[in-house]
Amino acid sequence: MTMRSNRPYLLRAFFDWIVDSDCTPYVVIDAHYPGVEVPQSHVTNGQIVLNIAPRAVTNFLLDREILAFSTRFSGMPIDIQVPISAVIGIYSQENGQGMVFEHEAPDLTPPPSGPKAVKTKSPASPAPHPNSPTKLKPSLRVVK
Repeated sequence: MTMRSNRPYLLRAFFDWIVDSDCTPYVVIDAHYPGVEVPQSHVTNGQIVLNIAPRAVTNFLLDREILAFSTRFSGMPIDIQVPISAVIGIYSQENGQGMVFEHEAPDLTPPPSGPKAVKTKSPASPAPHPNSPTKLKPSLRVVK
């Protein structure tokens, strides 16, 4: 029996663990992987490191296929979209603890038509993902 990739599940678990430990989660992305939408001016050696702390992003989505969120680079708002297979690793900024993933070959199946990430700029409450199943997934929010 063929099983799904464990990467999205491990990525979510490490994200939750890092945030629950009051640390800052960073992801390392293969910026040249098909479907990656990141600011190319911040890419170094084919990779980009992104802060995905709840206080640094809005419209956060982490599911089995995609990591997507809105953030700011040099004060300019930008939407980030990354296939889960393009995530190289996740770690805590404060102590470096995290995980590096094995390289996965790109899935050459064309994606379904239409946008994958939520393009809403509202920082209040993220809109539901248009392709998400009806069952809502848990999300993290900083409550002060």
